Order: sequence, then structure tokens, then C-alpha cells
Amino acid sequence: MSVSCGIVGLPNVGKSTIFNALTAAQAEQGNYPFCTIEPNVAVVEVPDQNLHTIHRYITTDRIVPTHLRVVDIAGLIKGASQGEGMGNQFLANIRECDAIMQVVRCFEGSKVVREGAVDPITDIEIIELELVLADLDTVAKACERAVKKSRTGDKDALFEKAVLERAKVVLEAGRLLRTEAFKADELAVLRPLCLMTSKRMLYVANVADDDLDGHSVHARKVAEWAEKSGAEWLAICGDLECELRQMEEPDREVFMAELGIEKLGLDRLISATYKLLGLQTFYTAGEKEIRAWTIKAGLDAPKAAGVIHTDFEKKFIRAEIYSIADLVEHGSEAAIRAAGKLRTEGRSYAMQEGDICHFLIGR
Repeated sequence: MSVSCGIVGLPNVGKSTIFNALTAAQAEQGNYPFCTIEPNVAVVEVPDQNLHTIHRYITTDRIVPTHLRVVDIAGLIKGASQGEGMGNQFLANIRECDAIMQVVRCFEGSKVVREGAVDPITDIEIIELELVLADLDTVAKACERAVKKSRTGDKDALFEKAVLERAKVVLEAGRLLRTEAFKADELAVLRPLCLMTSKRMLYVANVADDDLDGHSVHARKVAEWAEKSGAEWLAICGDLECELRQMEEPDREVFMAELGIEKLGLDRLISATYKLLGLQTFYTAGEKEIRAWTIKAGLDAPKAAGVIHTDFEKKFIRAEIYSIADLVEHGSEAAIRAAGKLRTEGRSYAMQEGDICHFLIGR
């Protein structure tokens, strides 16, 4: 499965800087509102040291990592959902994303234009209200259609109407849909609408270069807000990350060591996004390719096989599985088999993070 993340935030909070830092793209950065006009889209490889570990023991023609799609839209302002500013034109570009990354300014200074004092909570409230209002418009229109359909007395139509009306009440109260406990069949009604407030949220505190750990008052406010709303957060210095991405790898490693930075922002973003969405990775490895596959955590073996090809789920017989630790310990797949560490798993097996798999498929 592919994973996508849409970036939102007020103008001049560093969205395009963060986008460039994460993707090594060259989106325009400017010290004025609406510098981003056309949405910026990048597809980046997911850094995965496991692929290189597997390759040390298995010779292959190519290595295929998974990918993350990142979409950066124009800055939203108060009133965007009613057409103010330019951001509302591009909300459709993040409706199809799996998660939303909200960039929040957590640095002081006059270098970047801003009206008023730095206030991350107010910024978050403005953005989320606009997402609520945009979703409310979508749900209200869907409600009108559902009411007409339900007049026939059809059971499914009546259920759809009830779910949409409940969602409308939540949005009218200014609450995010993801904070409500909808059941699986109710979520199935809402899913086709691609509602933004039902998506998981990752808050990114764009901090100064002297607050890389996010200990400032501004960053801690973002952390507390994320915890209260059941979301994830991380601190990134967009300017510093851009500098690091432009360095040659040996120089970058030295500079990161001096600053005490263990991972680039992209690595931390992907880890946070995978945790947020409940994702994990398994691998297939052979002479032709070593490939990483992204799935929902705990997915059963047939459905995991179906991620490779839909026929594999239908014709699944069994899976032969070993771990990366087994490969490192024994040095080859043949040695793993000889040691009795190659496991045979059936249809009920729940996939584990880092499994290396062979799926046996019927005809």
C-alpha cells in the first residue's frame, strides 16, 4: 500500500521549508503570504536500513523501498473554507491523503513576517476550524442527498442518513470527527467523503536551531495539544534540515554528530506517520529483488500477500517466514532452513514487523 501525507498550516509558518527539508525538493520559499500557489507534490523513498541488512546476505538485482507521497498546499487563513485566501482551492489535494501533517510556528524573530505574537495554539485552532467548516459543507450536502434517498424507507439509506446527521452535529459543535468513536460500519459511510477531520493528525513544531529537542514553551504547547487530542507530534527545525539535506553525506554525518542529531527529519516523520497510522513493514527477498511492503499492523498473511497481488490473497496456501535477526545469525536462507528457523504459517498468521516472507500460491 502507498502512504500519503498532506501538509497544512498558516502562511509563513515554514510549510514549504519543511517540505523541501523532507523531500529534497525545491519548492519556492518566501517571506510573504501565499508564496506557495500551486500544490507541491513529491514522492520520496522511505529510508529503511533493513533493506541494506538483507542485501548483505542475499544477492539480488535490485532493492525496492516503499514510498511516501507528500503534498504541500497553500497556506490556509481564517475564512479559507468560505473562499478567503488561496488555500481553499487546494484542500481537495489533501482529501485523498492518509494523514495530515500540520506545521506550527514555534520560533521567534522578525525574519519571517507575522502579524502579532507567536501563538501556536491559536494557529492550530484556526487551521482546525477551517478543516471543520470545509468538512461541514461536504457533510451537509451529503445529508441532503441522503434525506432524499431515505424517503423510500430503504434500510441502508436510513442508516446512511443517521450516520451523516451524527457527523454533522459533531462538526457543527466545532469538533474533529477523528475524536468521535464511530463504529466500523459508520466509518464505511463516511470514508467515500474523504473528510479531513477524520484523518489522523501529526503536529510538526517548526522550532529554532537552539531548540532541536522541542523544549521551548511554544513547542511544549504543541506537544500538550497533541497528547490531549490523541495525536503524534515532533519538533523539526526546517531551516537546519534544509542545510543538512544539501550537504555531502560525510559532512552531514559529522555536523549531525556535533549537534547531537541522530536522525534526519524525514526518518522521524516517517516513523511518526507509520505509528500514527498503525503501519508496519514486511519484506520479500530473492535473486530478482529485495522489496519492502507497507501494511496495516497485524494484517493476516493472506491479506499481506494480497498487497503484492490481489490473486495472491485468493489463492494463498501458506507462507514461509523468517526474521532479519535469523538472517543475521545464520547468514543465509538455506542455513536458516537447515537450523529449523524457517516457519510455515497459515491463513490466520498475523504479520510481524520485519518478517521476510515467501508466499506459496495455488493455481
